[in-house]
Amino acid sequence: MTRKLITVMPSDRLTVVKEIFDTTRIHHIPVVKYTTLVGLISKVDVAQYLKGAGFGNYELVDISRLNNYTAEDIMTTGIATLESTDRINVALEVFAENLFHAIPIVDHGDLVGILTTLDVIKTLQEEDTLRIKSHQGLEMSDAD
Repeated sequence: MTRKLITVMPSDRLTVVKEIFDTTRIHHIPVVKYTTLVGLISKVDVAQYLKGAGFGNYELVDISRLNNYTAEDIMTTGIATLESTDRINVALEVFAENLFHAIPIVDHGDLVGILTTLDVIKTLQEEDTLRIKSHQGLEMSDAD
């Protein structure tokens, strides 16, 4: 889970959202009012919004659209959330059933993090590496 979040407010222009996606390696931005989650925007949401304009890739039109619309206009609402105390199995079920790639973590109404499929993969990889090292350590002690 990532706790150091980059967020936007519902009133932020889409130019701000696009800038975040263009300058970071994140793919999902929580939309918050203070610390309360109100929506989520994915990189795909922005791309589909621009593509849906039917104007192709004309930069001037894209900039105009981005300046005239806000995060609230394209954010997804009513999204699944988890609490930080939920077990990983719950997250795996949400990922599998809903084809989500990010789940906001909310404790007592406040956004505290976001869990992505990449976070799960990294954790499994780390656990596998530890298991292999532990197994190799056992083999070495058996050889003594």
